[in-house]
Amino acid sequence: MKKIFLLLLFLGIHSSIFGQEHLSSFSSLTITYKIHPKFFIYGEGQLRGIEDYSYPDYYEIKGGLGYNLTPNHKPFIGIGRYGNYKNHAMDKEEFRVWLQDVIDLKVNKFKFENRLRAEKSWFYEPNKDQHSDRIRFRYRMNFSVPLNAESVKPGTLFANAYDEVFFVATEKPLFARNRVFGGLGYQIDENFGIASGYLWQREFAKSGNRNLHFLYLALNITIDDSDDKSYHFPGAD
Repeated sequence: MKKIFLLLLFLGIHSSIFGQEHLSSFSSLTITYKIHPKFFIYGEGQLRGIEDYSYPDYYEIKGGLGYNLTPNHKPFIGIGRYGNYKNHAMDKEEFRVWLQDVIDLKVNKFKFENRLRAEKSWFYEPNKDQHSDRIRFRYRMNFSVPLNAESVKPGTLFANAYDEVFFVATEKPLFARNRVFGGLGYQIDENFGIASGYLWQREFAKSGNRNLHFLYLALNITIDDSDDKSYHFPGAD
């Protein structure tokens, strides 16, 4: 009887969450290269299957330079190119630059990351031959904790969760998006780590709101020849 109840509860939750919606894919490859005790280079590539889980219709290629002002304070400047496809054809292209500041708060083995980001984007829609731009601000509170060690090191399993809000200064509504993520990661060795989880994204628009449900999979590569190694997991971004 208990098993039947749990099965019915799962089916009810699944139906209420997804309804007419579906699961989308979110795959990421990141590289963090510590080129100096104070400076690091970061690069990331993404593929997302938004309309069809198995067919990517969105990509990101981005990177930038970060500075370790202190062990818990890391300003960063980034640049990226983004593309949306519809019916297997380019629908919207984006070029983006951003400034961000990351401040970590550590309590025992728990880590709370506060990330503030300001973005400027330029768009081109080839089907309409239309150009536009956008200014957006983002704030993310990211929580992580190692589960089988006191800190993240080779062989460590960790949990990660965050909430991120998006505000657009050039459009309405001002509050444009909310993301909630939960997942697990594993640091395989000194260079390779993997992460996976579920990302719920709520988009707000005058034409109507939309929910997206992503299954997130990531491979994170860290190149750090220093004696004091640290492992950075960017999460679904």
